[in-house]
Amino acid sequence: MISRIDLRGTPGDPRGLLPRAELDVEAATEKVRPICEDVRHRGVEALIELTERFDGVRLSDIRVPREVIDSAPDRLEPAVRAALEESIRRARLVHRDQRRADITTEVVPGGTVTERWIPVDRVGLYVPGGRAVYPSSVIMNVVPAQEAGVPSLAVASPPQAEFGGLPHPAILAACALLGVDEVYAVGGAQAVAMFAYGAGECAPAAMVTGPGNIWVAAAKRLLKGVIGIDSEAGPTEIMVLADDSADPDYVAADLISQAEHDVIAGSVLVTPSERLAGEVEERLRARVDAAKHRERITEALGGRQSGIVLVDDLDQGLAVANAYAAEHLQIMTEDPRAVAARVRNAGAIFIGDHSPVSLGDYCAGSNHVLPTGGCACHSSGLSVQTFLRGVHVVEYDRAALADVAHHVVALAEAEDLPAHGQAVTARFEGEERA
Repeated sequence: MISRIDLRGTPGDPRGLLPRAELDVEAATEKVRPICEDVRHRGVEALIELTERFDGVRLSDIRVPREVIDSAPDRLEPAVRAALEESIRRARLVHRDQRRADITTEVVPGGTVTERWIPVDRVGLYVPGGRAVYPSSVIMNVVPAQEAGVPSLAVASPPQAEFGGLPHPAILAACALLGVDEVYAVGGAQAVAMFAYGAGECAPAAMVTGPGNIWVAAAKRLLKGVIGIDSEAGPTEIMVLADDSADPDYVAADLISQAEHDVIAGSVLVTPSERLAGEVEERLRARVDAAKHRERITEALGGRQSGIVLVDDLDQGLAVANAYAAEHLQIMTEDPRAVAARVRNAGAIFIGDHSPVSLGDYCAGSNHVLPTGGCACHSSGLSVQTFLRGVHVVEYDRAALADVAHHVVALAEAEDLPAHGQAVTARFEGEERA
């Protein structure tokens, strides 16, 4: 069901030996290029045709009517509505504390630099459809943008034939609970292009965020520069770093939870314990047999992107974890907090027996839009900071400028840019003539 990789006694960089899904985003980029160009030049007309082609739905309008959004929460099961409201509440608590205050530094008397944090003007938030429905992703996109103070935001999600060409009702309900009334029934690369170039009622956005399939990732790569992006999201992945103290049933349940997403989802256990590895394999078999989506899970666990990695000890396990840079890293060891403190590369870290990744997916208060494919070594998950730009505001008075003028001139001459220095000395020429 799941392969083993034995790294015991193997020194050096383990990255080339670790399981990982392979996605050819570059090849996909060339395939989405004509789609994005079509949307750029023909707008809504192109979107309607592309939606019919890819989603099997013929739309008369790409925008979801306000009254449909407003009524969506009333159609939710009470338990689901309560869960969404609690998820929103917890996400707001965490993301509100991420807000940044402007900071003014007095460099010299009369000379200050202030760093102002300004939200982007407009964002397009993408919420995927497909094998599963993700109202939780609405929350994870919208809450940080709202807490950052973004003045204009819109959501796009693929239309569903079974719901009359609208996005899934749970997605619309989440939008309503968050106060979002600009929603488009558009999916895939064409949704990213719509946000980049604008179409019909949809004004161009400065940034596009949110997870999606390879076509969404390819469109983000292609249009980066026209728009800002959060990341090129790939298949979800979990790495569990565990020792003999871990409960094998918990480990198996957590590996399965992410394998449930997609046949190319990655589930990896790293452990120095052969006993734990064997027991986890047994529990996987038992749990997968009873799972609703056992075919999908079986394919994901059996794929090249999943595996059990045996290491000499936790030190080597940490080296593997930092090399892999997992989207979700779960620490289930004797002293998980101390082990977690040594992790440098991970999208999010889950500590101990009672912090499963699925808690973070829904109700921990953390954000589940996280870097995948090893990108956690240089990128962060979605947060309030994603939607903020730091702008330096420089204010020097005459005396402060005069005090540093000779240094500016010296550096300008060293770089053979004399006009730079003259822009400073011009302000004091009258004094020299006097």
